[in-house]
Amino acid sequence: MPIDRYRSAPTPDPSVTEAAIDAIAPDQLRALIRDIIPWLDGPTHARLVNGLVDRAARNTPEWAPPTPTAQAIDEIVSFANVAIRIGHADPAAVDHYLRQGSNAFLARDYPAAAAILGALLPPLDRGQIDLGQHEMLDEVLGVSLIDCVTQYVVAVYMIGSIQSRAETVLAAIDEIRGFGGFSQPLRQMERIAIEKLPHFERFVRDWCALIEARARRERQSERDSDVDRWQREVVERLEGADGLARIGRSTKRADDLRAWCELLVAAKNWKRALSAHEEAAAIVSNKPQSVGEFLDGAALAAQELGHGDLPVRLGHVWRTAPSMARLCRWLGSATSKKDVLRRATDALAECPGQAARQRALLLVIVGNHHAAAEQLASAPGLGWSDSDHPGRLLFGLFSSLFVGTRFDAASARSFEELLATSKLDEPRLAEPDVASIIELAGVTVPRSDESREAVLSAMRKAAENRIAAVIEEKRRRHYAHAAKLAVTCSKIDSVAGSAWITSIRRKYNRYPALQRELAKR
Repeated sequence: MPIDRYRSAPTPDPSVTEAAIDAIAPDQLRALIRDIIPWLDGPTHARLVNGLVDRAARNTPEWAPPTPTAQAIDEIVSFANVAIRIGHADPAAVDHYLRQGSNAFLARDYPAAAAILGALLPPLDRGQIDLGQHEMLDEVLGVSLIDCVTQYVVAVYMIGSIQSRAETVLAAIDEIRGFGGFSQPLRQMERIAIEKLPHFERFVRDWCALIEARARRERQSERDSDVDRWQREVVERLEGADGLARIGRSTKRADDLRAWCELLVAAKNWKRALSAHEEAAAIVSNKPQSVGEFLDGAALAAQELGHGDLPVRLGHVWRTAPSMARLCRWLGSATSKKDVLRRATDALAECPGQAARQRALLLVIVGNHHAAAEQLASAPGLGWSDSDHPGRLLFGLFSSLFVGTRFDAASARSFEELLATSKLDEPRLAEPDVASIIELAGVTVPRSDESREAVLSAMRKAAENRIAAVIEEKRRRHYAHAAKLAVTCSKIDSVAGSAWITSIRRKYNRYPALQRELAKR
């Protein structure tokens, strides 16, 4: 069997690629594309050709792809009808016909595009035509499905009458909504249109009236729907933040209020954002998580405005909707050891019982090592990456104190916390890490022999629980982490630890994968 020498080839440096593209002459680039096209696989070939046709049609007024003849359109419609009757079709044929509909759109032959795409897309959406895909239609099609459905809607727009255009477009979207991707139809129509949409201002007004009426008629729960998102899009365009405020105050739904607040934050209108978040929090006062979200937004606005009451706000939002991130913000805004200890003591009295990680941090800060050790020893052997598991925080913190290194706060974060800090380019509340809070609080290694032994015993118990759990559940990918815990314990207390880890090796001598991990460290 021949070796595919390209499969494992290193990826070229993107900067070099960009520089080469900028340096090559247009005629040489055209020649290169012509040389490469025959070597491309099916999906890549389709994406490249579709992209070339789309860009050429949009950027070269004197050129357009050939549009299908009336006979070709009739054949495609007949093909769709037969496919509906037998329940399936060749994906290559469907792909070819969808591309003809797309070409008709790019050639501004909107009746042909509407006829072709309208014959194929609705039955595909309803599942009347099976293309043999495992899950998504994109698996077997080379064309961009979302571009095709948007082209269909725009084609319907272009051939519709001015008076009934909003109703016609809504009916077209309803036909193909199952494909998804229509959260902002106005923006998507403008993006895909090959020319300026005629009478668009009137259409937007008619669309607004139609969608607002439909939203009032169909809204039955707090769950956000397509129609709710369409309403917010068009109202934002026509009325701006005031319109979104009107919707939010009327519906009292968190999603509607959030859209209003987010628009003000995006505009960096911090004064209005502060009052909007406070009002939104009051409106959803019976939903603690939503209240906490809006109070976070109010605190962000207060931070950006330089208000001196920010620590008070941070404490209030933590008490309203406790989370690790909110606790760290509040504790981390303290300016002295005395202040952070006072806040931790107050928080410990109010911390929810199920918030194990928050309670663990507070116990360490106030110096209750025995209680923290008990929490670590009783923690489950699985779920160390869960948001409320105290293991990563306590084990990592205790080991750093014993070894004398700075606590690696990043490795102790849960998946949810890492996700929450991924959008670093947006305005955000200051996020003090646990290591900084620990240093501010002056946390040190337990001083008494009794406390030290209690903590070391808890660390060994946590390692034992972890090893037993990953062995029992056959979580081989977590053997390395379990072994690391055990080796860390043995290194901290080399005398007692040596005998202890020997007993671990003996107990699990029938698990060579675990033995290998223990030997690596």
